[in-house]
Amino acid sequence: MTERITDKILGESYLKVEHPSGLKIYLAKKSGFSSYYAIFGTAYGSIDTCFSRNGGKAVSVPEGIAHFLEHKLFESEELDAFQLFSKTGAYANAYTSFDRTCYLFGCSSKFEENLKILLEFVQSPYFTAETVKKEQGIIGQEIVMYEDDPEWRVMFNLLKILYHKHPVRIDIAGTVESISHIDDKLLYECYNTFYNLSNMFLCLVGDFDEEEILRIIDENLKAGEKVEIKRETVDEDDSIVEGYTEQKLAVANPLFMIGFKDKCEGGYIGLRRRVAMDILLEMLCGTASPLYKRLTDEGLIGNGIDHEYFCTRDMAAVLISGEGDKSAEILEKLMEEAERIGKNGLDSELFEIIRKSKYGECVSAFDNVQSIASMLVSSHITGDKLFDEMEILRSITTNDVYECLEVFSSEKCARSVVKGE
Repeated sequence: MTERITDKILGESYLKVEHPSGLKIYLAKKSGFSSYYAIFGTAYGSIDTCFSRNGGKAVSVPEGIAHFLEHKLFESEELDAFQLFSKTGAYANAYTSFDRTCYLFGCSSKFEENLKILLEFVQSPYFTAETVKKEQGIIGQEIVMYEDDPEWRVMFNLLKILYHKHPVRIDIAGTVESISHIDDKLLYECYNTFYNLSNMFLCLVGDFDEEEILRIIDENLKAGEKVEIKRETVDEDDSIVEGYTEQKLAVANPLFMIGFKDKCEGGYIGLRRRVAMDILLEMLCGTASPLYKRLTDEGLIGNGIDHEYFCTRDMAAVLISGEGDKSAEILEKLMEEAERIGKNGLDSELFEIIRKSKYGECVSAFDNVQSIASMLVSSHITGDKLFDEMEILRSITTNDVYECLEVFSSEKCARSVVKGE
């Protein structure tokens, strides 16, 4: 099945192809561009720790196995994938997040050759007991490094007190203890389940011939039987575990992160809430907001504050972070501002400024091949279309944003702090 998806106002389009193997292919042709970007990935991340396949019995796997598998997939009996890409002059990388694992490259030439390398190594797992044991030591060192990373710890410490059971509370790389239980058989089991082409996607951006690229893809796919995956879900209620956590690390300035637990839906409805929440956060504590000015004038923030509406499968949270030892006062003033807006309504002029700014950011993203590829991945994972966000930004109202104020509840709020030793 092939579908051309177009935004007439923006003048952009992309081709969505469902290959007979089940692989979802997204081709964004950018005529006149001199660079290319490709992402080959799977809807498999750190939160997929319990699952069943083809109606079988549910199995639980060690925390961190998706990230471990990502590391191992670059290896082969001969050259690893990084060495192959270095010969073509391409930049290559990979990452594992909560709900996806992606393998990617960027280049300015030899795109078809690089695409063949990408398709080949992701579809050619090579795990042995010896190489797995060696990798346990390497990833174990990485885990220890992240245990001392204040920005990493302030976030995961927060997630652990926001969520009782949801696996988002688990570090993406797992723990030294959990990865010690990973072996080659488990890696193959997870690979054969989640790296089935029916669970995967391929996003390509650049000035290429679509028919030729589809021919190359077809010739280089190793299709197998489709796998029906059932991900075991957890019964996570609205309550938090506790309201405050603190850790001491070697930091010059304290770090904090404030979180508000929320519900998350997929598809267009979920995207509309994410867009509305992004606008609300900018209006509430962005650099143009009245609250931001007051916090600065009162010396409560020095290097600013960051905000994010963080979503993954079955969960969402507002995250507000920064530096300094005044996070309790910042939280108090944040709640007061949310209450004030709730009583007086949103500033329509500020709303329009931020809405137009967000729309401009979306438009400018289409001038960058990496941004387009990343947006295609995100829209695939969340189940919406690439241009939906722009359509929402054209039609969204202050009422849509106002409804999001409900998330700012003290009962759903927690605070994480990392202080100096």
